[in-house]
Amino acid sequence: MLDLSLVFWAAIPPLLLLGYYYCRIPFAPALLRLLIFFIFGAISGILALSLEWIFETVANSVVNWHQMKRSLPGIALRQLVEIGPIEEGCKLAAVVIPIYLQRRYRLLLSSVFILTIAVALGFTAEENWIYFFHGTASIFERTIGTPVHAMFSAPWGYALGVYISSNTGLNQNRKFIFTAWVNSVICHAIVNVLSSAWAYSLPLRFLSYGFFPFLLWMFWRLEQLLRKVQRKPPIILISAYTLQQRYWQRSLVLFALLLGGNAIFGLFLLVRIVSPLNPSILFESDILWFILTRFLLNLFFGFLAWGIYRYLRRTARRRYFY
Repeated sequence: MLDLSLVFWAAIPPLLLLGYYYCRIPFAPALLRLLIFFIFGAISGILALSLEWIFETVANSVVNWHQMKRSLPGIALRQLVEIGPIEEGCKLAAVVIPIYLQRRYRLLLSSVFILTIAVALGFTAEENWIYFFHGTASIFERTIGTPVHAMFSAPWGYALGVYISSNTGLNQNRKFIFTAWVNSVICHAIVNVLSSAWAYSLPLRFLSYGFFPFLLWMFWRLEQLLRKVQRKPPIILISAYTLQQRYWQRSLVLFALLLGGNAIFGLFLLVRIVSPLNPSILFESDILWFILTRFLLNLFFGFLAWGIYRYLRRTARRRYFY
């Protein structure tokens, strides 16, 4: 029997995020059309799951695939040749096929981009339900991961939008789509490898500290592409003229990503530690002190990262206007 509560928690966060992006996209398609593409995304998730099962069955008949994917190099290989290509390919097909079946008019770049986000979030909803059904992830973990598939697919969604909305340079734009799709596959693989690293012993476990900083960078990239779609100027952080100063500013950006990403990581771990506890003991002095100190420490690192970001933006504005 279908558990409606699981369906609710699987679908509502992606739908809310879709509504948020719908409000931000100029000249967005009708909301009903977005919901249809959201459903296409969920169907593409089911198709991807089936193709992955077929791939693993065939691969295991040739080599000991199940044994290989237990090591971190094996996980990386699986992500690059199986998970990334199949999932990004299914999402791409879920956007391209419906668009080309109804070519009554040329879509705008903004329309293609938001349709890509709709498909990616539908894929996320299907994936959420699979995790909840098998009990392999909590609602909190899947909720904070809601935008990840949209961040994966944003590069090829933007490239596809440029191609469909353009009247010239079609061959060049087609190559741009493939390059962006490969970029999405690689980023998809990197995220999944980093998320698996904390299950291993040191020093491999240190790779997990790159997980949230990398997600933060991908979120930044999504926002930059969204600004292009909105026809807004990009946010400039690297504004120095000399090579030495530019390296210094790039180092500050990397430092801010590390601080901000691991501040989010620290808060994530805090919630995972505290959530199984009985609410009646949360206000005991030792536990309350632990929660307060961990929260304030990660909040401090987060504000420090935000301060670096604001400093770089102010520096860029001064150079631009003066």
